[in-house]
Amino acid sequence: MLKDAKILVIDDEAVIRDGCARILTKEGCRVKTVENGEVGLDLIRTEDEPFDILLLDLMMPGISGMEVLDAVSRIDQALSVIVITGYATVESAVDAMKGGAYDFIAKPFTPDQLRIVVERALERKSLLKEAENLRNEREKSLRDVADEKSRITTIINCMVDGVLVTDRESRIVLHNPAATRLLGIERLQIIDESLRRCINNEDLARAVTEALDTEKSRYVEISQEITSSEESGKVFLRTNTAPVLNEDGETMGSVTVLHDITQEKQINDMKSDFLTMVSHELRAPVSAIQQQLSVIEEGMAGSITEKQARMLTRAKERTTGILDLIKDLLDVSKLDSGIVVQHKESTVLQDILEKLCQLMEPEAEAKGIRLNLETSDHLPLVNADRENMEDVFINLISNAIKYNVEGGDVTVSVLSHGEFLRVDIADTGIGIPEKDLPRIFDRFYRVKNPETRTIIGTGLGLPIVKSIIEAHHGSISVKSREGEGTTFTLLLPRISE
Repeated sequence: MLKDAKILVIDDEAVIRDGCARILTKEGCRVKTVENGEVGLDLIRTEDEPFDILLLDLMMPGISGMEVLDAVSRIDQALSVIVITGYATVESAVDAMKGGAYDFIAKPFTPDQLRIVVERALERKSLLKEAENLRNEREKSLRDVADEKSRITTIINCMVDGVLVTDRESRIVLHNPAATRLLGIERLQIIDESLRRCINNEDLARAVTEALDTEKSRYVEISQEITSSEESGKVFLRTNTAPVLNEDGETMGSVTVLHDITQEKQINDMKSDFLTMVSHELRAPVSAIQQQLSVIEEGMAGSITEKQARMLTRAKERTTGILDLIKDLLDVSKLDSGIVVQHKESTVLQDILEKLCQLMEPEAEAKGIRLNLETSDHLPLVNADRENMEDVFINLISNAIKYNVEGGDVTVSVLSHGEFLRVDIADTGIGIPEKDLPRIFDRFYRVKNPETRTIIGTGLGLPIVKSIIEAHHGSISVKSREGEGTTFTLLLPRISE
């Protein structure tokens, strides 16, 4: 404890100064001695490295020990002062303690007495330093928390999208200016107020209530389109509401992000109007043409030759392709407007796949293809829109059957994959040429070769699948070798248990 301690001795008696220096130097201390208070105070002021301990005589000519003690308290409050006095009365000790001294030692004293009192002073100084460090760390932590909160508040307030956070009682605990503007909230103070009292939108209030009612093992993200009103007119908003969970999976509140889609809505409305017109103007006459072709093909309008029957069959396939294209165009329009993924909820994906495999078994059997589903118990849940998932897997399994060879296999496997649920759809079909792989998810792109020439398609199925999977925060990839088959791999985020 004494080693390397820096100590100053101020005493007018040379024998005391020399004795203190000799005793403490043997203990590894660095000791300096002076004979009066003036020199001692100058040394305290000018030393590059501060002293740890001051041994101070109370009774000295010139500046007294009490005056030196008073000056030291202003120069270096961290300096521990031990008073040396030949008048070890209670009064002098009390006065010294009141003046800021840590302890005192009476003349004459033994080497052990000096070592003990200096060790105690150094221990106290060390404890005070630790306490000061802890206090500084605590203050720094508090400042860091305040700074982090300030940064988060600044970021949220600068967001164009609205953010609205409630507690488990549906009271608003956080919002940004964009949220109050987009929701048309005119009240100046809405913190700690009930959500239903502050907003006039039943759809949003219902979504928050549903998120807060989420059970511990169930996670829901509700996406919907709502309308609000501003001074400039009606505003269309896309909202995403989800529960806020603690580390134990318990619902602590809800968070809603509001995105202004008014301009997108206007553009999409124009696109929808156009597609509706296309649907009306093209679908009806094409359907009528297809019906008339069926009438002729069945001989209801008179007998036909074998060659005419083949031509009619080909014409019907073409009209079916046109109707499929119209349907896919409408699906793409919905995806672009962001309204396809309407309601995500905890979903058992293997249940959907079992139902679809049973549904598509006849199509596979007609081509002599074996359709297999490989799954296991206790697979994780995913947060997904059930109808979207059905569309995705109908498309992929149907493709695996259509682009397969007679007597081939289609295997659908489901397994846990880290933070994801992985679905592989593998076939033993014609495969995809390497040059075409980078473009198969492009809209309207189709692989053109002799094997695919007779297969009708729009080139929109895989882009639609990719858009749906990405809307669920997942990914889709493909591996294929020409003549050996193709495997599509889907990764969907699992719900944390």
